[in-house]
Amino acid sequence: MNMETAMRHYANTDCVDVVVVGAGAGGSPLAAELARHGKSVVVLEAGPRFRPEGHTPDEPVANELYWLNERLSGGESPQAFGGNNSGTGLGGSLLHYGAFMPRIDARDFYLHRETGKGFDWPFGLETLLPYIERVESFIGVSGPAQYPWDAKRRYAYAPPPANSAALRMREGCEAVGLKHADGPAAVITRDIEQPHFGTRHACANCGACHQGCRNGAKSGTDNTWLPMAVAYGAELRDGCFVHDIERDQAGRIIAVVYLRDGKQHRQRCAALVLAAGAVETPRLLLHTGLANSSGQVGENYMTHVSTQVWGTFDQDMRPNRGYPSLTITEDLVRPKDADFVGGYLVQSLGMMPVTWGLNMVRGTTIRGQSLTDALSRYNRSAGIGINGECLPRPENRVSLSDETDATGMRKPRIDHSYGPNELAMHNHAARTLSDIWKAAGAQDIRVIDRAAHMSGTCRMGTDGSSCVVDPVGRSFDIENLWICDHSVFPSATAANPALAIMALSLRTAEAMLAA
Repeated sequence: MNMETAMRHYANTDCVDVVVVGAGAGGSPLAAELARHGKSVVVLEAGPRFRPEGHTPDEPVANELYWLNERLSGGESPQAFGGNNSGTGLGGSLLHYGAFMPRIDARDFYLHRETGKGFDWPFGLETLLPYIERVESFIGVSGPAQYPWDAKRRYAYAPPPANSAALRMREGCEAVGLKHADGPAAVITRDIEQPHFGTRHACANCGACHQGCRNGAKSGTDNTWLPMAVAYGAELRDGCFVHDIERDQAGRIIAVVYLRDGKQHRQRCAALVLAAGAVETPRLLLHTGLANSSGQVGENYMTHVSTQVWGTFDQDMRPNRGYPSLTITEDLVRPKDADFVGGYLVQSLGMMPVTWGLNMVRGTTIRGQSLTDALSRYNRSAGIGINGECLPRPENRVSLSDETDATGMRKPRIDHSYGPNELAMHNHAARTLSDIWKAAGAQDIRVIDRAAHMSGTCRMGTDGSSCVVDPVGRSFDIENLWICDHSVFPSATAANPALAIMALSLRTAEAMLAA
């Protein structure tokens, strides 16, 4: 059964139980759960409806998976947007994410309690773990039989074969005394029948995860949660850009207004869930002036410190081949010699040539013939990189610029600057990863300074004066408004955000059903 089968069509004049804005990792599990329990659900997604067979490893064509609406970047460390953090279409950013899926370390929930820095989550890993396990079980996640940093963890699928970068990272880790393992990856390694979707074929190890998976091996929302939502009666509307929220005299939300095919539409609802991400969710709230009695909407924007180290080897590495990020070490989540708080994960890196070339240009200062020479060594290059925790800082925020887009909304401005903690983490990672790569035999080592992912801007907590939503994602200001995406993260943690977003989505759905 595909996403179009058994789909209900609600008229705009109908009042549905729930409208969900965004069909990515935050909106899709929640929509599926609510529909499964009999709620009438309409999902409004700004992007198009893609078909898996339409995905291609051609990088320029794959740009259609990225959210490319203009965002203005400011600050001392302005962030690039698009392929490394923002997606569009039914499936959201999981259409093009790399499927690297580590769990949040238990210590990262309470960094402030541990160090006096940052902001703690209102609960710990023990609260979120049952939802994490549900996500992993339903979508399909591969990993090693024994995970060195968590002996109790089990994965349903064996890992895919290691590519050259993964094998070299293992050599380097062993040489410098770091444990390593096959990293958790949201890919299946044997054919399965996915409930409500149909046949998903095993990973073909083609290396094109960031260009969209053509055989359904990569576990996104387009081949898991969204077909389930449709099977239980939810309606998915693509090409719908929400730009206004209506309330009644009592302050409750009664409808959203959106553009589709150049026309205005209005959808009535009993509850609204914003799941549009850490930029578009606060942008809509700032545009409408809602849910901001705390003054925290748009504040505390966070990324991951994503330093990369690339090197050239004597043998062909072919970085475009194989699952891109198979080897992991968690030994540096709390490094003993750190001059910063928090820590980082390390993963091996494969990369398609255009993306790799852009990384070289943006992330290094080499130019001219030196750059040409470096680009010519692509086939013998391999990389390793980190996801490191970024602290929330008042300098980092999403605000509304003075420029407007085609909808009449003001374009978002994202100010992003590394603080002393992030700079120290970058420097530590540059040294450590360079040592790993030297030990593995790399030459011409290049450090690339970059930031990836995004979170914060509508953080959750127990105090409505400093947080936008409560611990289950409900607005402190508006009873029937919920937020369910990475904007609610109180801290960045060192793990890629997708798994935690989906787990929080199930938890928010449970709270909505109990409300």
